[in-house]
Amino acid sequence: MSSAFPDSVEESAVVALGAMALSPAWLQSRYRKNVYLFIYYLIQFCGHSWIFTNMTARFFSFGKDSLVDTFYAIGLVMRLCQSISLLELLHIYVGIESSHLLPRFLQLTERIIILFVVITSQEEIQEKYVVCVLFILWNLLDMVRYTYSMLSVIGISYAVLTWLSQTLWMLIYPLCVLAEAFAVYQSLPYFESFGTYSTKLPFDLSIYFPYVLKFYLMMLFIGMYFTYSHLYSERRDVLSVLAMQKKKM
Repeated sequence: MSSAFPDSVEESAVVALGAMALSPAWLQSRYRKNVYLFIYYLIQFCGHSWIFTNMTARFFSFGKDSLVDTFYAIGLVMRLCQSISLLELLHIYVGIESSHLLPRFLQLTERIIILFVVITSQEEIQEKYVVCVLFILWNLLDMVRYTYSMLSVIGISYAVLTWLSQTLWMLIYPLCVLAEAFAVYQSLPYFESFGTYSTKLPFDLSIYFPYVLKFYLMMLFIGMYFTYSHLYSERRDVLSVLAMQKKKM
Protein backbone atom coordinates (compact mmCIF):
# COMPACT_ATOMS: atom_id res chain seq x y z
CA MET A 1 0.00 0.00 0.00
CA SER A 2 1.37 3.40 -0.93
CA SER A 3 1.69 6.01 1.79
CA ALA A 4 0.63 9.66 1.61
CA PHE A 5 3.83 10.61 3.41
CA PRO A 6 7.37 10.68 1.95
CA ASP A 7 9.47 7.61 2.70
CA SER A 8 12.82 9.34 3.26
CA VAL A 9 14.50 12.56 4.24
CA GLU A 10 15.36 13.17 0.58
CA GLU A 11 11.71 12.91 -0.41
CA SER A 12 10.76 15.26 2.43
CA ALA A 13 13.26 17.80 1.14
CA VAL A 14 11.83 17.47 -2.39
CA VAL A 15 8.31 18.01 -1.07
CA ALA A 16 9.42 21.07 0.91
CA LEU A 17 11.22 22.56 -2.09
CA GLY A 18 8.23 21.86 -4.28
CA ALA A 19 5.92 23.61 -1.85
CA MET A 20 8.35 26.53 -1.71
CA ALA A 21 8.43 26.75 -5.50
CA LEU A 22 4.62 26.73 -5.72
CA SER A 23 4.19 29.34 -2.98
CA PRO A 24 3.52 32.97 -3.93
CA ALA A 25 6.50 35.22 -4.56
CA TRP A 26 5.68 37.42 -1.55
CA LEU A 27 5.72 34.35 0.71
CA GLN A 28 9.12 33.27 -0.61
CA SER A 29 10.46 36.79 -0.02
CA ARG A 30 9.14 36.79 3.54
CA TYR A 31 10.69 33.39 4.19
CA ARG A 32 14.12 34.55 2.96
CA LYS A 33 13.84 37.71 5.03
CA ASN A 34 13.04 35.75 8.19
CA VAL A 35 15.91 33.31 7.59
CA TYR A 36 18.33 36.21 7.12
CA LEU A 37 17.12 38.03 10.25
CA PHE A 38 17.26 34.84 12.30
CA ILE A 39 20.88 34.24 11.26
CA TYR A 40 21.78 37.87 11.98
CA TYR A 41 20.20 37.82 15.45
CA LEU A 42 21.80 34.45 16.17
CA ILE A 43 25.28 35.75 15.26
CA GLN A 44 24.81 38.80 17.47
CA PHE A 45 23.47 36.71 20.34
CA CYS A 46 26.44 34.32 20.13
CA GLY A 47 28.91 37.19 19.98
CA HIS A 48 27.50 39.03 22.98
CA SER A 49 27.01 35.81 24.94
CA TRP A 50 30.67 34.95 24.35
CA ILE A 51 31.72 38.38 25.60
CA PHE A 52 29.57 38.16 28.73
CA THR A 53 30.66 34.58 29.48
CA ASN A 54 34.30 35.46 28.93
CA MET A 55 34.09 38.47 31.23
CA THR A 56 32.37 36.43 33.94
CA ALA A 57 34.89 33.58 33.73
CA ARG A 58 37.83 36.00 33.81
CA PHE A 59 36.43 37.79 36.86
CA PHE A 60 36.04 34.55 38.83
CA SER A 61 39.53 33.43 37.74
CA PHE A 62 41.51 36.65 38.19
CA GLY A 63 39.29 38.86 40.33
CA LYS A 64 39.71 42.63 40.05
CA ASP A 65 42.80 42.21 37.88
CA SER A 66 40.55 41.06 35.05
CA LEU A 67 38.73 44.40 34.99
CA VAL A 68 41.82 46.33 33.94
CA ASP A 69 42.48 44.38 30.74
CA THR A 70 38.86 43.84 29.70
CA PHE A 71 39.38 45.74 26.46
CA TYR A 72 42.50 43.79 25.54
CA ALA A 73 40.74 40.47 26.13
CA ILE A 74 37.43 41.06 24.36
CA GLY A 75 37.70 44.44 22.65
CA LEU A 76 38.09 42.92 19.19
CA VAL A 77 34.90 40.86 19.45
CA MET A 78 33.02 43.84 20.90
CA ARG A 79 34.14 46.06 18.03
CA LEU A 80 33.10 43.38 15.55
CA CYS A 81 29.62 43.02 17.09
CA GLN A 82 29.08 46.77 17.21
CA SER A 83 30.26 47.19 13.63
CA ILE A 84 27.89 44.49 12.41
CA SER A 85 25.04 46.16 14.33
CA LEU A 86 25.17 49.04 11.83
CA LEU A 87 23.38 46.66 9.45
CA GLU A 88 20.27 47.28 11.55
CA LEU A 89 20.02 50.76 10.07
CA LEU A 90 19.95 49.17 6.61
CA HIS A 91 17.35 46.65 7.81
CA ILE A 92 15.04 49.45 8.88
CA TYR A 93 15.68 51.54 5.77
CA VAL A 94 14.83 48.74 3.32
CA GLY A 95 11.89 47.57 5.44
CA ILE A 96 12.94 44.09 6.53
CA GLU A 97 12.90 45.17 10.19
CA SER A 98 9.98 47.12 11.63
CA SER A 99 11.39 49.87 13.79
CA HIS A 100 12.00 53.61 13.74
CA LEU A 101 15.25 54.71 12.13
CA LEU A 102 16.18 57.76 14.20
CA PRO A 103 16.04 56.16 17.70
CA ARG A 104 18.04 53.17 16.51
CA PHE A 105 20.52 55.50 14.81
CA LEU A 106 21.03 57.40 18.06
CA GLN A 107 21.56 54.21 20.06
CA LEU A 108 24.09 52.79 17.60
CA THR A 109 26.05 56.00 17.11
CA GLU A 110 26.36 56.39 20.89
CA ARG A 111 28.19 53.09 21.11
CA ILE A 112 30.24 53.54 17.94
CA ILE A 113 31.52 56.95 19.09
CA ILE A 114 32.33 55.76 22.61
CA LEU A 115 33.92 52.49 21.51
CA PHE A 116 35.89 53.56 18.44
CA VAL A 117 36.55 57.27 19.00
CA VAL A 118 36.94 57.51 22.78
CA ILE A 119 38.10 54.09 24.01
CA THR A 120 39.99 52.61 21.07
CA SER A 121 41.98 55.79 20.38
CA GLN A 122 43.21 56.22 23.97
CA GLU A 123 45.10 53.31 25.54
CA GLU A 124 44.90 54.97 28.96
CA ILE A 125 41.09 54.78 28.87
CA GLN A 126 41.16 51.11 27.88
CA GLU A 127 42.50 50.25 31.35
CA LYS A 128 39.74 52.08 33.23
CA TYR A 129 37.02 50.23 35.13
CA VAL A 130 34.36 52.16 33.20
CA VAL A 131 35.17 50.08 30.09
CA CYS A 132 34.29 46.88 31.92
CA VAL A 133 31.09 48.45 33.26
CA LEU A 134 30.08 49.59 29.78
CA PHE A 135 30.69 46.19 28.23
CA ILE A 136 28.61 44.47 30.93
CA LEU A 137 25.70 46.88 30.53
CA TRP A 138 25.75 46.70 26.73
CA ASN A 139 25.81 42.91 26.79
CA LEU A 140 22.98 42.59 29.30
CA LEU A 141 20.76 44.61 27.00
CA ASP A 142 21.86 42.92 23.79
CA MET A 143 21.63 39.33 24.98
CA VAL A 144 18.00 39.87 26.00
CA ARG A 145 17.14 41.95 22.93
CA TYR A 146 18.65 39.58 20.40
CA THR A 147 17.15 36.53 22.09
CA TYR A 148 13.71 38.12 21.95
CA SER A 149 14.15 39.23 18.32
CA MET A 150 15.55 35.86 17.22
CA LEU A 151 12.63 33.92 18.67
CA SER A 152 10.07 36.44 17.39
CA VAL A 153 11.26 35.93 13.82
CA ILE A 154 10.39 32.23 13.98
CA GLY A 155 7.07 32.87 15.74
CA ILE A 156 8.08 31.87 19.27
CA SER A 157 6.98 34.17 22.07
CA TYR A 158 7.39 33.91 25.83
CA ALA A 159 5.56 36.39 28.02
CA VAL A 160 8.43 36.61 30.50
CA LEU A 161 11.01 37.25 27.79
CA THR A 162 8.77 39.85 26.13
CA TRP A 163 8.29 41.67 29.42
CA LEU A 164 12.02 41.49 30.19
CA SER A 165 13.06 42.81 26.77
CA GLN A 166 10.64 45.72 27.14
CA THR A 167 11.53 46.50 30.77
CA LEU A 168 15.22 45.81 31.37
CA TRP A 169 16.31 48.82 29.32
CA MET A 170 14.42 51.19 31.67
CA LEU A 171 17.16 50.67 34.26
CA ILE A 172 20.12 49.66 32.11
CA TYR A 173 19.91 52.25 29.32
CA PRO A 174 20.27 55.34 31.62
CA LEU A 175 23.18 53.58 33.35
CA CYS A 176 24.76 53.03 29.94
CA VAL A 177 24.49 56.72 29.11
CA LEU A 178 25.97 57.70 32.48
CA ALA A 179 28.87 55.27 31.98
CA GLU A 180 29.41 56.58 28.43
CA ALA A 181 29.45 60.16 29.72
CA PHE A 182 31.91 59.20 32.45
CA ALA A 183 34.18 57.55 29.85
CA VAL A 184 34.14 60.76 27.82
CA TYR A 185 34.90 62.81 30.95
CA GLN A 186 37.85 60.58 31.85
CA SER A 187 39.21 60.79 28.30
CA LEU A 188 39.26 64.59 28.11
CA PRO A 189 42.70 65.07 29.78
CA TYR A 190 44.27 62.58 27.36
CA PHE A 191 42.73 64.21 24.29
CA GLU A 192 43.97 67.56 25.61
CA SER A 193 47.53 66.38 26.26
CA PHE A 194 47.99 64.20 23.17
CA GLY A 195 45.99 66.36 20.75
CA THR A 196 44.26 63.33 19.24
CA TYR A 197 41.85 64.33 16.42
CA SER A 198 42.61 68.02 17.01
CA THR A 199 43.70 69.63 13.77
CA LYS A 200 44.43 73.00 12.18
CA LEU A 201 42.38 74.20 9.24
CA PRO A 202 43.07 76.88 6.63
CA PHE A 203 42.44 80.56 7.42
CA ASP A 204 43.67 80.26 11.01
CA LEU A 205 40.87 77.90 11.95
CA SER A 206 41.27 74.75 14.03
CA ILE A 207 39.31 71.90 15.54
CA TYR A 208 40.03 71.35 19.23
CA PHE A 209 38.60 67.89 19.81
CA PRO A 210 38.01 68.20 23.60
CA TYR A 211 35.48 70.95 22.77
CA VAL A 212 33.79 68.54 20.37
CA LEU A 213 33.58 65.91 23.12
CA LYS A 214 32.12 68.42 25.58
CA PHE A 215 29.46 69.33 23.03
CA TYR A 216 28.84 65.62 22.47
CA LEU A 217 28.25 65.14 26.21
CA MET A 218 25.37 67.61 26.04
CA MET A 219 23.94 65.93 22.93
CA LEU A 220 24.30 62.53 24.60
CA PHE A 221 21.75 63.40 27.30
CA ILE A 222 19.42 65.10 24.82
CA GLY A 223 19.53 61.95 22.68
CA MET A 224 18.90 59.82 25.77
CA TYR A 225 15.68 61.72 26.49
CA PHE A 226 14.46 61.24 22.92
CA THR A 227 15.40 57.55 22.81
CA TYR A 228 13.95 56.85 26.26
CA SER A 229 10.64 58.45 25.26
CA HIS A 230 10.48 56.35 22.10
CA LEU A 231 11.36 53.10 23.89
CA TYR A 232 8.78 53.79 26.58
CA SER A 233 6.07 54.35 23.96
CA GLU A 234 7.13 51.15 22.19
CA ARG A 235 7.04 49.26 25.49
CA ARG A 236 3.51 50.43 26.18
CA ASP A 237 2.32 49.24 22.75
CA VAL A 238 4.02 45.83 22.98
CA LEU A 239 2.82 45.09 26.51
CA SER A 240 -0.73 46.16 25.65
CA VAL A 241 -0.77 43.63 22.81
CA LEU A 242 0.63 41.00 25.19
CA ALA A 243 -2.16 41.76 27.69
CA MET A 244 -4.80 41.39 25.00
CA GLN A 245 -3.38 38.04 23.94
CA LYS A 246 -3.53 36.81 27.55
CA LYS A 247 -7.20 37.79 27.80
CA LYS A 248 -8.04 35.83 24.64
CA MET A 249 -6.41 32.66 26.00
